[in-house]
Formats: sequence, structure tokens, C-alpha cells
Amino acid sequence: MFGYYLDLALRSLKRNKVLTALMVLAIAVGIGASMTTLTVLHLLSGDPLPGRSQHLFYAQVDGNPNPGDFKEPLDMLDYQSAMDLWSTHKADRQAILNTSDIKLRSPESKLPPLLLQMMSTHTDFFAMFDVPFQYGGPWTAQDDASRSRVVVISSDLNQKLFGGTNSVGKTLRLRDTDARIIGVLAPWRPSPVFYTVAGGRFSAGQTSGFYGKTQDVFVPFLSGLDINDGNFSQFTCWSSAPNPGHLINSPCVWLILWVQLNDSSKVAEYKRMLDGYAAAQHQLGRVARPQNTRLRDLMSWLDFNGVVPSDVRLQTWLAFAFLAICLFNTIGLLLAKFLRRAGEIGVRRALGATRGAIFAQCLVEAGVVGLVGGILGLFFTLGGLAVVRSQPVEFADLAHLDSSMFIITFALALLTSLLAGLLPAIRASRVAPGLQLKTL
Repeated sequence: MFGYYLDLALRSLKRNKVLTALMVLAIAVGIGASMTTLTVLHLLSGDPLPGRSQHLFYAQVDGNPNPGDFKEPLDMLDYQSAMDLWSTHKADRQAILNTSDIKLRSPESKLPPLLLQMMSTHTDFFAMFDVPFQYGGPWTAQDDASRSRVVVISSDLNQKLFGGTNSVGKTLRLRDTDARIIGVLAPWRPSPVFYTVAGGRFSAGQTSGFYGKTQDVFVPFLSGLDINDGNFSQFTCWSSAPNPGHLINSPCVWLILWVQLNDSSKVAEYKRMLDGYAAAQHQLGRVARPQNTRLRDLMSWLDFNGVVPSDVRLQTWLAFAFLAICLFNTIGLLLAKFLRRAGEIGVRRALGATRGAIFAQCLVEAGVVGLVGGILGLFFTLGGLAVVRSQPVEFADLAHLDSSMFIITFALALLTSLLAGLLPAIRASRVAPGLQLKTL
């Protein structure tokens, strides 16, 4: 029976090609606009570490001695708090993070010195965040403790300085210090660069910067503090820093602490430790609000920071509003098309076709329109994503259609066309055969 309805639908659509083209175009344009923005939203709001994110936690202690009316603790930690918490070794894995700009050059490259971002962190960073390596590997805990002059570089920097060859064992000049390359990362593009996200709640939705590229240079935490001392930037300070850029023991927050806790009992135990530490610091007069600690998991921390740019959300809503307009236009066109065939439908009803059969035939015809509109809409979507990739935004290179969004494109096109065909199909199935036969 479906084949019969499909044959009738194709005959009907061929009968009025202009009207058919208008309906297909309306569906395709709406699908193209909505799927382009929905794909971008999907790529920016997904879990950057599926299967692992529920074990990663962002630790916060309210180190501000004058918090005022702020209910939330500061987004980062001061040096003493970060080092005290890290030294407890209560987590399965843990790493303090700081990013700073640094000038570097390679004695083996003819390129002029480069100004790049350096990540100072601990060795657990690589295992905790599942960072892939192309050559070599991370430094050891002993390298962390002994302030070794070793460095891990990104795939992009390795390509720029050494043409993509294995550069392990070669030397980089970081400011005035030589560091030996012990590892080269494979191409790695987390979306967003989740481990440095902070301060999103103060950015009024302008959070595209969270989707930039990863750092090019990674060094042991204490080594980084030695090498780049005087060039660090604070997140905020509660009083003037005596030596700008020299932030150790300054009244500023500038460090991030991530911990990995593999089960709920360890999460509860770490939170108790965090509260106990804040209470002890309150007794010492360092912390004004000891009860104001936080331990959010990765996705909660990203949600708290509102990492998806507000303009992307707005564009998605506008695109779906446009799809709704296309849907209403298609309803009107289908209604006009089906009612113009009232005589034909009346004959079929007089020959024994049930209302259900007429309803099903009309829905099949609407489904065919949706399927063709979905195919055309897929090309519009690919074109829209190409336009996004040409835009000067940090997430431009991420705009690609994955398999799940490919399926959703056709599902949305079919759903839209069936919804559009629902009312016209009901009206067509209620055509009175006797009245129509009299008019023939």
C-alpha cells in the first residue's frame, strides 16, 4: 500500500512542478538555517571529555578577605591556597594550572623569536585530561619536584619549528632558559579549552575566547614559575600587588586547581577536606568566609561559566523561528494543493477509499516533499557551515557536520514536512464525495 501511495504522491508532485519546488525550497531553506546554527550549538555545548568529565572537579576556596556582597568564591586560587591544597595529595590526580605569555626560539630554527602561551602545570595534567602524544611523553613527578628544565610542545609548534619531525631531545630557549623537549603532542583540539575556563559569569555572554586553541608550550609548574617570573597576570586582586607580574604570595588569585576523584566517597571526602582547610585558614585570619567553598564537576563548571556564547544561542533561536515561518508557508501551500484536488479525492472516496487512506496518501506526499527538502537542506547546511568557518571567530575551525547532526537533518526535515502536512491531510480526508461529484 505504501508503494501505491508513493506512486500517487510522485505523480501529484510532478503535476505541479512550480508549487512542488516552492514547498521543497521552503523546507530546505528552513532546515539549512536551523541545522547550521544547531550544529554550531551542538559542537560548542558538548562534553569535552565524555566518560571522564564526571570525575574531574574544579576546587574553589573563598580567599578574598573582603568579599563584600559577592556570594560565589573567586574563580581562581591564590598561590598559598593552591599549594596547600595540592600538597595534601587527597585526590587520585591533581594539577595546578597557570597560563602566561613567553618569548621562545629554537637554536635550530631560522624563525625569529615567537611570543606564545605557556602552560605551567603538574605531570598529572596529561593523564587527567587524556592529552594525546605524537612523540615522547610527559615529564615525571620527580621533574615536578626538581624543577627540571623540560618542555612538552604542541603539534602546531613542532610543525612550525621542526617541520613535524620528531623533535624530542632538541632544545628550546624559553626567555633566558634552555629547556629540553621531552614530548610532542598529537593534534589536540578540546572544545572548549575547558581546563582554563574561568570568569565566564563576568563576560556578559562574550565567551568565544574559551574556544581558542590550546597552549603551545607545557612546562613543570615550579619550573614555569622560575622561568617566567615577572610575567604572570592575575585574575583579580583584593589589594594592590606590590610587584606586578611577580604573584607568588601576592594578594591576588591567579592559579587553577583541577582534581580527579574517581568515586563519590572520594568527592565527599575531598569536599570535607576543602571545608576543613578553609576553616583552618579562617582561624588564621586569611579567609573571611570559611563556609564558602565549591567543588564543581567539569560540566557543572562549564555551565556555571556559561561557556556557549550568547550570540550563538540567539542565532539558534532565530533560525528555528525562521523554520517555523517556513513551516507555516508550507502548510498553506499544501492546503492549497490538496483542496485543488478535491474533485479527484471525491472520486477516490466514491470508489471506496477510506478517510484514513486519503489521510495516509496526503502524508506520504508531504513526507516526499520533506525528504527532498532535507537533501537540499543538507547542502544548504554544509554551505552555512562553510560560511561559519570563514568567519573570524575562535570556534570557526570546529564547524563541521558530524554523523549525529547528519541524521538529525533528515529527521527534522521529515518531521517538519509531516507536521506541515497534518492539517491539509485532515482537511483533504474530510472532503464530502457526493458534493464533489456533483461539481464534476
